[in-house]
Amino acid sequence: MSAYSPDPRDLEAAGAAAGARDPLLARAARYARWDGTQQITALDADEILDALADDVMAEGDLAAALRRLMERGWRSSDSTRPNLAGLNELRERLRRRRDEVQERYQLRDVLADVRQELDEIVAQERAGIERRLDDAATPPAPPADPARPDASDAALRSMLRDAAARRIDQLDALPRDVGNRIRKLEEYDFMEPAARDRFNELTEKLRKQTLDRFVEGLSEAIQGTTPEELDANRDMVRDLNSLLEERLEGREPSQDQVDDFLAKHGRFFPGARTLNDIVEQLTARMAAMQSLLRSMTPQQRAELQSMMDALLRDDRLRWDLARLASNMGQLMPDGVGESYDFGGDEPLGLEPALDRIEQLQALDALEDELAALESPADLAGLDRDTVTELLGPDAARDLEALDALARQLEEAGYLTQRGEKLELTPRGSRRIGQKVLDDLFAKLSRDAFGGHRIDRTGRGGEREETTKPYEFGDPFHLDIKGTIQNALRRPENAPFERLARGEPGVHLSPADFEVFRTETLTKTSTVLLVDMSRSMLLRGCFLAAKKVAVALDTLIRTQFPRDDLTVIGFAYYARELRPEALAELAWHGYEYGTNLQHGLMLARRILARQHGGNRQVVVITDGEPTAHFENGQVEFSYPPTRRTIQETLREVQRCTREGITINTFMLERSRALAEFVALMTRLNRGRAFYATPEHLGEYVLVDFVSGRTRGVG
Repeated sequence: MSAYSPDPRDLEAAGAAAGARDPLLARAARYARWDGTQQITALDADEILDALADDVMAEGDLAAALRRLMERGWRSSDSTRPNLAGLNELRERLRRRRDEVQERYQLRDVLADVRQELDEIVAQERAGIERRLDDAATPPAPPADPARPDASDAALRSMLRDAAARRIDQLDALPRDVGNRIRKLEEYDFMEPAARDRFNELTEKLRKQTLDRFVEGLSEAIQGTTPEELDANRDMVRDLNSLLEERLEGREPSQDQVDDFLAKHGRFFPGARTLNDIVEQLTARMAAMQSLLRSMTPQQRAELQSMMDALLRDDRLRWDLARLASNMGQLMPDGVGESYDFGGDEPLGLEPALDRIEQLQALDALEDELAALESPADLAGLDRDTVTELLGPDAARDLEALDALARQLEEAGYLTQRGEKLELTPRGSRRIGQKVLDDLFAKLSRDAFGGHRIDRTGRGGEREETTKPYEFGDPFHLDIKGTIQNALRRPENAPFERLARGEPGVHLSPADFEVFRTETLTKTSTVLLVDMSRSMLLRGCFLAAKKVAVALDTLIRTQFPRDDLTVIGFAYYARELRPEALAELAWHGYEYGTNLQHGLMLARRILARQHGGNRQVVVITDGEPTAHFENGQVEFSYPPTRRTIQETLREVQRCTREGITINTFMLERSRALAEFVALMTRLNRGRAFYATPEHLGEYVLVDFVSGRTRGVG
């Protein structure tokens, strides 16, 4: 049997019909064909925080975890949900796009189209000359007076033939080099107006392509200007060189000097305010041309340089621009623009080559911007239009989604901004704790807790599905159905008899009440002692212990809210840790020592203020005690001294006298640790476990839950 897949037209029709019957339904849901414009959110706030949970637990830094999520992105296990591309993938797309451009095109002769255009102009000029010679060779009409022939007409024909011959010789002598060819044609007196106009258009276009790569508007400024205007343009380049040379000599120009320059020449540098703005604009404009020059062979480079010199037509301005290029080269020690290796087959002309190089430079610049991002807030500075142009609309949407990560978490109440620092809110900590707890329980077999339940039922605790007659003191979890059935079973409540007596309703007696049984559970006060010494970090145990603390805190708050939990970290000394800060607990430097004595001392004082039916200390450690308090000072020694062991065991005895059970989870199988824990267990009659970091959470949670289900009589 094949699966049924509804036609979208049927869905649309069904939605329209439902809306016709109920206008409210029409507003609530509409079916329509998929047209590609509909967007499905990649991640909601819960999924974002779940994706960050392991990273936050490992490092304790929410901002760093967000940065790493930005880098790696997110892959959905649901095929109907879109993936979220991370910055790594976007950078890889940039690299692939750059490779595609370089592998498609080649720069063997970027002036081929200019050379061909010049050849066609010369051919057009030749054709015009030859047409005029043909016209001159045609016999003129007979003169009105044969006795007096027109001598002036013959002279004109002779002059035309001589001029045409000289021009043909000039055209034949034109050099093949593009730059020198342009120079000669600049001096050439065209006979064919169409060829002259075409040449002027070509040189104007080439000036635009080349000169404006140095200074915006320079090609228009020197095209057809008066000598006075040309002097003003020379002044601009000369003044600019003076500013740059002052900087190169270590005498930074004042802002007044820069303002004076921009007042005179600001039209060349729109939007500039400082000398740095001017240099940045120059760098951006020169980069494509300099990259093209670097990417060419020496012969190609010389020919292009020759063409650019020919287009200037002014030796002094050419010299000033050469100084400008030299100054910029000194200001930018790594050079302006980089070389690109084109290895394809599709040839590029001058303008397309410059366009492709600008595209490659834009790809490089965007890659650098992506590499410099440090937080989601930095994404706002990326130009979405540039991203769309270079990588397409999907990449721009992915950037928008990455930009929204922190905002979504903040709107959901999972994080807050304190100055420049991102912090988890209590709600965010609870969500991460639930994720850690779910992950730990997911590793347990389906019946992991079943063997730890007790047979007895009693008062207080969790409600069961079985019932019993109510006894004084029982929690009043009334089973209404069972209670009414008990009442109806009594003869005096038989329906027909009561109707015959005219007594409506049912009379209840205390014996009729039926209540749900409850499982006996104890109230537990727990102190979790987590070893935070240097060895825990080096052996990779700290993260496992931290997960236990977070999971146990979440379990108690959600399942056993009457219980008490305190978390204490101990190393050189012990300190209480706030439960809401556990998820972001980070390791701030190495700390020597395993001061279990201080940890037990704090635990005993805390448990003395609490009144749970069970009071216990859960110790997670990877080594025997190496420090203790004496006369108000911490005494540290490795290997541990006999005094440290004695003082720690003395604190164990105090806990035992006060009815506090100590359960120890060892993360290391060393002989010294095993011997110490054996002594501690013998004194306290608690239990000892060996667990690997990978299974520590399962051991602790199972032991805690099973311990709570023991009856108290």
